[in-house]
Amino acid sequence: MFTTKTAFKRDFKRKINSLFGKSLEESSVNDRYIALASLLSEEINERWMDTNSAYLARETRQVYYFSLEFLVGQFLESNLIYLGVREACEQGLKEMGLSLGELIDAEPDAGLGNGGLGRLAACFLDSLAALQLPGHGCGIRYKYGLFSQKIVDGYQVELPDNWLRESNVWEIRKSDKAVMVKFGGNIRSELDNKGNPRFIHENYLPVMAVPYDMPILGYKGNVVNTLRLWSAEAVDQLFDFASFSRGEHINAVSNRYAVEAISEVLYPDDSNYKNRQLRLKQQYFFVSAGLQSIVRRYKKNHSDLSRFAEFICIQINDTHPALAVLELMRILMDEEGFGWDEAWEVTKSTIAYTNHTIMPEALEKWPEDTFRELLPRIHMIADELNRRFCAELMKVYPQDLDRVSRMAIIGDGQIRMAHLAIVGSFSVNGVAAVHSELLKSVVLREFYEYYPEKFNNKTNGITHRRWLLKSNPSLSELISENIGMQWIRDPVQMRFMTRFKGDKQVLGALGRIKRDNKIAFSNMLKEKYGISADPDSIFDFQVKRIHAYKRQLLNLLHIMYLFDQVKNGIDIGPPRTFLLAGKAAPSYYYAKSVIKLAAELSQAIESEPRCKGKLACFFLENYGIRLAEHIFPAAEVSEQISTASKEASGTSNMKFMMNGALTVGTGDGANIEIADLVGEENFFRFGLTVDEVLNYYANGNYRAVDVLENDERLKRAFELMRGGLSQRVPVDEFVGILRSLTDYNDEFFVLKDFDSYVAVQNKLAEAYLDRDRWNAMSLVNIAHSGCFSSDNTISQYARDIWRLDKFHF
Repeated sequence: MFTTKTAFKRDFKRKINSLFGKSLEESSVNDRYIALASLLSEEINERWMDTNSAYLARETRQVYYFSLEFLVGQFLESNLIYLGVREACEQGLKEMGLSLGELIDAEPDAGLGNGGLGRLAACFLDSLAALQLPGHGCGIRYKYGLFSQKIVDGYQVELPDNWLRESNVWEIRKSDKAVMVKFGGNIRSELDNKGNPRFIHENYLPVMAVPYDMPILGYKGNVVNTLRLWSAEAVDQLFDFASFSRGEHINAVSNRYAVEAISEVLYPDDSNYKNRQLRLKQQYFFVSAGLQSIVRRYKKNHSDLSRFAEFICIQINDTHPALAVLELMRILMDEEGFGWDEAWEVTKSTIAYTNHTIMPEALEKWPEDTFRELLPRIHMIADELNRRFCAELMKVYPQDLDRVSRMAIIGDGQIRMAHLAIVGSFSVNGVAAVHSELLKSVVLREFYEYYPEKFNNKTNGITHRRWLLKSNPSLSELISENIGMQWIRDPVQMRFMTRFKGDKQVLGALGRIKRDNKIAFSNMLKEKYGISADPDSIFDFQVKRIHAYKRQLLNLLHIMYLFDQVKNGIDIGPPRTFLLAGKAAPSYYYAKSVIKLAAELSQAIESEPRCKGKLACFFLENYGIRLAEHIFPAAEVSEQISTASKEASGTSNMKFMMNGALTVGTGDGANIEIADLVGEENFFRFGLTVDEVLNYYANGNYRAVDVLENDERLKRAFELMRGGLSQRVPVDEFVGILRSLTDYNDEFFVLKDFDSYVAVQNKLAEAYLDRDRWNAMSLVNIAHSGCFSSDNTISQYARDIWRLDKFHF
């Protein structure tokens, strides 16, 4: 591996010659990106092979993290940093008249996730490798990501996100590791030679699952773990040659298209039956392929599958992979000859479940008829598991049939995936302290009472190497200059930065870094979006999936209030720039209306001369990892304003905090733990508490129209939404939003929390005027953010759930 700029220049030119038959001068930017990535891959792949060989030779206990999303972003710069050759590479390219930044920008974001779930999974893989823990990812190799978001006339338009258009240089196709996954058909039973029932799957649609492996390199270490992504491919016999010969070309390939659609796109729009079927196919496809692969690898070293749970742990990220419970049972019984009791003991000792939602209505369920049609053998096992579980419950609660019915895995014609995950696992964890307590006391109370030993908390975390070391090098350098570099390996050591909260020199440097980042972000906005953002204004961000409970609407109501103030000549304090970003699900009308409202409000402010230099609002399209890496270093205010009790954890709150933004937040999710660490004086808390929200829900004593009637600010905002923003907007454009607040009684307490939100925003504006105080508050947040590194979270998982030991070569 090159370690000097001279060696790099030699190797880089040779790589371009050998890959493309071109000279450096003839090569394109994409050629150069691929050449550089290929150079790094040579070193990474050698370490990867050594890691896998060592795991196999030592019979190492390993964890497999099953997730429908892995939002890994770009690898090039991270791998340069982790290999310790970024500086040599950058200097070498510069001497050749090339820009490293240009090559980094040539890499597409991997379209493997939607939001927090996928970013969390990516952070976990990074930390597993960095901590030298044997842990791997298992997911789907989507051809297209969720979608590429365009905002046209204020409306979200979904375009294909073809992230594989130029291929993925980091992956290796392993066609020899392919496995078969079966859908549909029927189940025939017969007795084996011992008189035991044997189940045979017939007339099924075969799908070939082909793995594409990506190496996950640890920071300056030799451990390289694997992200295995499965691609759905048709077997040869699915091409109907006779139909094609008759000219029936579509019929000839229809089954092939049906198969390949499984790994075509992340989260197909589920507003129609066919796409809901496709989602279920996706879930079973990667779970079945992953488990078959793991069992096959296990059998290379072990003849006794009854000891499977001693060496393997399967962590399921939310309920999407909950079919692992049933599929592992199927493999053990139908392919390995286990009886039910023996297979069940292995299964429930192998699988652990992470819950990511507090809202009962969001707990995943599947119609039993769809389940039975697509997965006939899996449905049989689910039915038998439900029968046995209900029989267990009847022994404990013989007089409470209603409770047994509520806890059943199958009920009201639906398969309840959260119930399946709980019953079939040995661990059930929430992802923030308040979330885990709500699971135990409200959402899953009856399961907690039945399985108290299973429930635990593991607060989410983020990888500080991507979200600070890589994204904000100037701040990283400031930290290293003052406390040394050990924080990169032990992020909790960032707390030593609190020593400098009264040091004007350090605070001044921190302020300059933030301003430089704001200027860089403003320049990027101008170049990419044609937006002019004033770096002397407060940069206030809300970036997350657009959803009613995340309350982007509350943010917009406040901006409308400020807009009205400015138009009436009232001072609003320091200039403010509000920036929002996030995608709405294609079928989520309300969320799309919120995006339209943000766009129209932005246009109205831009058109009002009195707002110039005082107030701005922008919605940034197509939020993803690449944009996020620009946003977090520039942010000064982090909007974490979900309704208390609704956000399981949040991770953007941690990324903003780590980069010095101050949080405006409710007492929800990990906000509570952030506020506890930094102190209330360094956190802008507002709104109803969890207990107050739950009390309103329980007693039904909230009337949104009363709040509206008594607040002139809200009345004015309603007027703006009814046509006051622009004459070109129809008066009924935002009727869905208005009705959600009045006719449907403001389910997420937007109106109720508005007054408290305005008050805390005023408090924030006042604090911003004292720059030393603001920078000291920012420093305290940065210093304590190391506690939210995914290194700490993964260490807890490894100790308490996975029972993993650090791997030493």
